[in-house]
Amino acid sequence: MLNGRDKEILGRTATELRQSTGVEIREIPGDLDHPATRAELIAACPDADILVNNNGGPPHKNFAEISREDVLKGVESNMLTPIALVQALAPGMVERKFGRIINITSSSVRAPIAGLDVSSGARAGLTAFLASAARLFARDNVTINSIQPGSFETDRQKAGLARAAAQRNVSVDTARGDSKARIPVGRFGDPDEFGALCAFLASAHAGFITGQNILIDGGAFAGAF
Repeated sequence: MLNGRDKEILGRTATELRQSTGVEIREIPGDLDHPATRAELIAACPDADILVNNNGGPPHKNFAEISREDVLKGVESNMLTPIALVQALAPGMVERKFGRIINITSSSVRAPIAGLDVSSGARAGLTAFLASAARLFARDNVTINSIQPGSFETDRQKAGLARAAAQRNVSVDTARGDSKARIPVGRFGDPDEFGALCAFLASAHAGFITGQNILIDGGAFAGAF
């Protein structure tokens, strides 16, 4: 089951996956913030063994410009919506004695990034909220973990670089180079690297990992723990 807000991108992605894997894929277009979309997704796959929560994050916004409505919308998207899906699907996983729940959050949960305050706060809330559930379901072979990505080669990253370049009055290439220089590995992450980590956490081999928040940022977070 594959969900996405952009029907065209969703269809293209599903086609690529069908062609490369031969797997049957059902597309469920729509915004997960809407209860009707969540209900359709759950009804289409009520016995899911794996749930990957990867809802879109709030746009970049300066702290002084953040409104109450912005905060509420961010919490709805990045905290309440994933929780609703976990609550709907985890009981079945517990009953079948297998489940893998992976929440895609952000490295900003661990180290703040200016302009992403709403995203950081909501995702931190999700992380804390599910910490006890990760231990509650562990004996039934249901794990809950999160992945905290840093800078990856994505469309959102490109948009961020363009914004940073405009603010600094420099070229996008300069902004890109400066951003890479702040990452110890000297590059942005490859989405395939992220996918491999997510696939491992979704596998039977990861049954001894739960309640963890795994940072994948090329060493950008300068902490020993």
